[in-house]
Amino acid sequence: MLRNRRSRTSLLRSFASSLAAFVLFAFVAPVTPCLAQASGHVRVKIVKAGLLVGGGTGSGVLTYRGRNYSFRVSGLSFGVTAGATVGRFEGRASGIRDVSDFAGSYSSVGGGGALVGGLGGVHLRNDKGVVIVLQGPKAGVEFAANLSEIRILLK
Repeated sequence: MLRNRRSRTSLLRSFASSLAAFVLFAFVAPVTPCLAQASGHVRVKIVKAGLLVGGGTGSGVLTYRGRNYSFRVSGLSFGVTAGATVGRFEGRASGIRDVSDFAGSYSSVGGGGALVGGLGGVHLRNDKGVVIVLQGPKAGVEFAANLSEIRILLK
């Protein structure tokens, strides 16, 4: 009888430790991107000009979960801005739960310059948690150190 009790106790301990490991794994395991957020590839062309206050417009394509979504870009910048440039940027948009999260207002603080040609980059974030990081060549003459508000509208 004592042997039977030890066997039951050992079996219960084994079951309890297996259950604890399963519960720990269920709460600690990361959520896979296909069930939550996914990133997308972004290509955009932007034309901008300004003197103190700058403005820009452009269009682009978001490739998200195998589909292409066209969008329009417009924005204003306030600060030290002088010149005009055309840029073709490419990069990633992360934190997208649904494609509609991509549209909206983005803010950016930064600066840059171009003299005939150069490289540019931008890091944007909207209130839905979407972060866009872009970089690429730009042509024209520009010096900028400013605060920008950019609006993206899906077509």
